[in-house]
Amino acid sequence: MAIAPPAFPPRKTIVDVAKAVGVSTKTVSRVLNREPNVKPATRDRILSAMKDLGYRPNSPARMLASNRTYLLGLIYNASSSYITSIQNGVLAACRGEHYDLLIYPCRYTNPELLNEIREFVQGPRVDGLILVPPISDLEEVHDLLLELEFAKVAISREPASDSEWTVCTNDREICRDMTRHLSRLGHEHIAFITGHPDHKAMSNRYLGFLDGMCEAGLEVCDSLVVQGENTFESGIDGAVRLLRRKPRPTAIFCANDHMAAGVMKVAHERRLDIPRDLSIAGFDDMPIAARVWPQLTTVRQPLEEMALLAARQLIRRLRGEAAPKFNKLVGAELVIRQTTGPAPANS
Repeated sequence: MAIAPPAFPPRKTIVDVAKAVGVSTKTVSRVLNREPNVKPATRDRILSAMKDLGYRPNSPARMLASNRTYLLGLIYNASSSYITSIQNGVLAACRGEHYDLLIYPCRYTNPELLNEIREFVQGPRVDGLILVPPISDLEEVHDLLLELEFAKVAISREPASDSEWTVCTNDREICRDMTRHLSRLGHEHIAFITGHPDHKAMSNRYLGFLDGMCEAGLEVCDSLVVQGENTFESGIDGAVRLLRRKPRPTAIFCANDHMAAGVMKVAHERRLDIPRDLSIAGFDDMPIAARVWPQLTTVRQPLEEMALLAARQLIRRLRGEAAPKFNKLVGAELVIRQTTGPAPANS
């Protein structure tokens, strides 16, 4: 016996919304596109009807009517470890504004990167771009988009001029605070594993470490600062180098959580108790931070909030509702867990 396919209710249209409220389809369209000349009470009734009917805008129809795609583009390096948090923040903004998201992973070391981006933005694909490190740190990318007069917002980038739209966090200040936290626990031999030099926020994290050491009156030993690559493996390599030193550091602060997890692996292999023998701190508060044992002390970077702000402001800019410039600083916070404790008595 043939089984009939399930019957799905017909998709609600702009006509259904207009009939439910008793207005014209043009009025509903104005509300969708955030156009003026709609009374607040009418706007509220239309939005309520959309929600009750489960209405979703027909993107192709809107594109034809307005010559816009109602798509934001998210360009990021394919190996970025925190892209899920960024995507969640951007999607949260898009859902509330009837936009969709087109993601475009690429390799920032690709010699053809600029041509890739040029083709991406010049095709009928997206209205504006959100850039993520380390791509957001590349001056040539910003120069290209400025030349093309293409709307963009960069995440985790300090603005180079008033014309740049950015959302970043206080990397330097919060890393100073983490270093002071370690010093207040009695640690004097504090090591630092730096992040990849192509990511400018990483240099601010190192500067924050230097600030904290200076405020605590502690000497920065060159041999206690090693170069990392933002990866778990580079954390392992850095820990091996640091823990060979005599005397070895009593605390290691890493510029991201993946490297801190690598340090923890080496410490466990060497039968070092964390934090009694060695304190470890990271940065980002990635999901791994609460899943390793012991749980990692780190810095919570509000990536979803940053991405949400960036996407909302970009949509406002595309609608002509935004101020001429936008540079937002979102504060990070210390998350003190189990991997930091008092310095060993014999240190």
